[in-house]
Amino acid sequence: MIRSTERIAAADVLRGFALLGILLVNMRYFSSPALYDDGVKGSDFDRVFVAVVDVLFEASAYPLFAFLFGFGAMTMFRRISSRGKRPIPILLRRFFLLLGIGMAHAFGLWFGDILIPYAVAGFIMFFLFAAPPHWWRTAAVAVFLLFHGLMVLLMALSMWTGGTKPVGGHEAEAAAAVRHYQSGTFGDVFWQRWHDWAYVNSDGGLLFTVLTVLPFCFLGGYASCKRWLEPDRHSPAKLRRLMRWALCFGLALKTIPYWAGVNDLTMYIQNSFGGAALAVFYAAAAVFVCGKRSWQRAWRWWQDVGKMSLTHYLAQSLVCTSLFYGYGLGWYGRTSAWQEMLIAFALYATQVWISRFWFARFHYGPVEWMWRWGTYGTRPPFRRRPGQ
Repeated sequence: MIRSTERIAAADVLRGFALLGILLVNMRYFSSPALYDDGVKGSDFDRVFVAVVDVLFEASAYPLFAFLFGFGAMTMFRRISSRGKRPIPILLRRFFLLLGIGMAHAFGLWFGDILIPYAVAGFIMFFLFAAPPHWWRTAAVAVFLLFHGLMVLLMALSMWTGGTKPVGGHEAEAAAAVRHYQSGTFGDVFWQRWHDWAYVNSDGGLLFTVLTVLPFCFLGGYASCKRWLEPDRHSPAKLRRLMRWALCFGLALKTIPYWAGVNDLTMYIQNSFGGAALAVFYAAAAVFVCGKRSWQRAWRWWQDVGKMSLTHYLAQSLVCTSLFYGYGLGWYGRTSAWQEMLIAFALYATQVWISRFWFARFHYGPVEWMWRWGTYGTRPPFRRRPGQ
């Protein structure tokens, strides 16, 4: 059994990998008005880069973080309970702090924040913390199938009646985003950021996002109860079989818009079902890799990044907005897809190096340390003593 202070390697490795996927997906939205105009500008080379990220990471990275969020919350609940303390007040503080961090991120750095929906999902998870494990599994399956099944049915009916049209852009909104982000003042950037956040989250958008991440949070809670990510829980043969099926099924669904045509229905199936299937593949691969002790030197790099994933997630927004917005270098709307990918990999490689350097000297990432302090109400150790 995992001790109360021991970290689960596969969870951190998966966080580290998901952080790269999130960055690659978000780069288009950091650097261009892709929120309003999803067309790919540039050469065929650029289109290939965008397609690769779309198939491999779009809608597959955030389910991993949602799964790990639920996994981490339920693991905390179990460990705090095992020490004879009351976990609910502690988790309540933790989710309120996350909500505050998410609001500061969304309105102070970048509109594409995902922390607010995670915090809201965390509050909903309070209804299940004391429930038997099978309730978590049932809730995950029920919410996923009912919500996405209803959405697919509505889109299919709309297409049948001629209401579904190919996805298009909004030229006026895209032009305003370029003008404000590329050369606007701090005030221009703030109001554009607010407009973008409202565009995504108003009219039920926030509820939609919460319902999208919620089943993965529930599944993560179930995985914690069953200790899915702990060492030696699965045979390598079983993991390889799961990886093969999830990869084949996921790629088949993720490529639907490329051979069946781009419309609301095909893109929804691609993201909601194909993204989930590929997320299963990535999760199984993380458990498989971490079961190989001889590969530890390789996966430790992912693990260190994952241990301070919240710090790195916020840092990615800070660095990228400084590069692309007018109060920084003003590159917004001026880079191609392949240049954005180079920036993303260079930034992530820097974060990998910083993580190894950081954990040789400190116990936690800086944001994780403050979050832990606020969660438990006592100051945790920060700097490592010589010999630790």
